[in-house]
Amino acid sequence: MSWFARLKSRLSKSSGKIHRGLVSFVTGGVLDEAGRQELEDTLIAADFGVTQAAALSLAVAKRHRGQDVSPETLTQSLRDVLTDTLSVHARPLVVPAVSGPAVFFLVGVNGNGKTTSAGKLAAYFQGLGVRVALVAADTFRAAAVDQLRVWAQRAGVPLYEGKDKQDPASLVYESYARAKAEGIQLMLVDTAGRLHTKQDLMESLGKMVRVMKKQDDTAPHEVILVLDATTGQAAHTQAKLFKDHAGITGLIVTKLDGTARGGVVVALSSDYALPVFMIGVGESLEDLQPFDPKEYAEALI
Repeated sequence: MSWFARLKSRLSKSSGKIHRGLVSFVTGGVLDEAGRQELEDTLIAADFGVTQAAALSLAVAKRHRGQDVSPETLTQSLRDVLTDTLSVHARPLVVPAVSGPAVFFLVGVNGNGKTTSAGKLAAYFQGLGVRVALVAADTFRAAAVDQLRVWAQRAGVPLYEGKDKQDPASLVYESYARAKAEGIQLMLVDTAGRLHTKQDLMESLGKMVRVMKKQDDTAPHEVILVLDATTGQAAHTQAKLFKDHAGITGLIVTKLDGTARGGVVVALSSDYALPVFMIGVGESLEDLQPFDPKEYAEALI
């Protein structure tokens, strides 16, 4: 099965809900205000968020208000408007050309799929011919290191791990020197799961950033927040707080296969002006893939 076919299948809970709304919201074949409001409600139910649901429904209505239109026509218009919306902040996740290894930090709350995403991301870039190393910077949780070790083996990449309860910043510092000596092109740092309320963990992240800049003042090159699509409003809260406190540069959204809230990707990207780098729709190595606005809009609508 192709990636697009898997994506379309895994988003079926969301797309089914939206499709039913599209079929039913045309009043007498003419798109009127009642129909536009029904479309807005349909999008809110799919977790597009109030702001984006209103903006999208208004954009579709502007194209067709007062016209005798079919659900098929409206479906295509919604796809087009959605693609345009998602494309505003879209950019690919690429390894920059720097003198030493590029450094990507993965941050987020425990349970969102951060460690799993680190392993899958390593496999993805390894498959592109990039020499990758994983860094187990969650040094206070042995289970996190064990989990990342399994993913490193699956991805076929080295794992840099420190001593039990070692200062994560010192491990990152040592790992960078090792990666540079070993010709590693990309260092993926799996940080400790943290909440905005855990000030010590947020400060630990800041310390890791400062340590990196002593070795390469352009590092870290990406700070990626991993979010769980099934958590709904919690994902929005996390995106805002991590953007404010951790300087995140983009998102990975996981577990889209387990939710009818596929619109959350649109809301997160648009509301916080952040690119969605990758999306996850399953458990296998291949189920974390680059986000493509047009492809996502076609699978979702």
